[in-house]
Amino acid sequence: MAQLLRYMGQAKMMKDGKVFRVIQENCWDPEVRIKEMDLSGVTVQVLSTVPVMFSYWAKPQDTLDLAQILNNDLAATVKKCPKRFIGLGTLPLQAPDLAVKEMHRCVNELGFPGVQIGSHVNEWDLNAPELYDIYAAAEQLNCCLFVHPWDMQIDGRMSKYWFPWLIGMPTETTIAICSMIMGGIFEKFPKLKVCFAHGGGAFPYTAGRIFHGFNMRPDLCAVDNNVDPRKYLGSFYTDSLVHDRGALRLLTSVIGEDKVILGTDYPFPLGELEPGKLIDSMEDFDNKLKDKLKAGNALEFLGLNRKQFE
Repeated sequence: MAQLLRYMGQAKMMKDGKVFRVIQENCWDPEVRIKEMDLSGVTVQVLSTVPVMFSYWAKPQDTLDLAQILNNDLAATVKKCPKRFIGLGTLPLQAPDLAVKEMHRCVNELGFPGVQIGSHVNEWDLNAPELYDIYAAAEQLNCCLFVHPWDMQIDGRMSKYWFPWLIGMPTETTIAICSMIMGGIFEKFPKLKVCFAHGGGAFPYTAGRIFHGFNMRPDLCAVDNNVDPRKYLGSFYTDSLVHDRGALRLLTSVIGEDKVILGTDYPFPLGELEPGKLIDSMEDFDNKLKDKLKAGNALEFLGLNRKQFE
């Protein structure tokens, strides 16, 4: 169970009675956010809930109630500052029928261009047939999906050195990408717009190994989809949050220059403290490419027009 205890511009996020994280007022106060955006040169910010609030483990109706509270609050914030904020909703994915209804509400009533989902839903990876109706609805509504890792292993060998965040999150994202590729999700739902957080985790660096393994052991890898995984490069997006020039260069090469979106993880410690600084530092990227990475690709993914924010 997650709770929020506020005090003096800070709040303690509590999970199962223990402090999960201390957060600052920029996590909930749009005026503080806008001041910090102005200081760092951010024109528009996409808002989504903290993944620990997904609550896929809870009773479906309880998660729906929480999702609606979060979505309504987010919509109110966007409505107050429509030229500064865009919202991505959250869904009770453990109950696909409720999730589809809430997705329709997010798009048709709240005006969100998409939703954020976790890298898995309890025991379901993102290739689970139980999620097909959600993907079909997303295609129908032109609702984009932003996949964020969550619920990483935190015990045993992963209990030290911040490993759940440094290693667990990239692993979760890589599993999510491979599940959707090898599970045939992009084949079954070719119009689905999906973006994976944190530069796609380890996927860009291990893509060659994954493709080679698929072709060498189709009896293990091609059991749900026999299409070469290379086909799907260019079919999905990642954000740019990799903290390294070489990694960003590789990312744009593997995923595609039209498919990488500025990601910041603001306002958390693993985020890019000066949004866009890494992209701007790329001497071999021309201004056209930098503009794509900082704005154009995001607008394309979200199905929005730059003029809406001028």
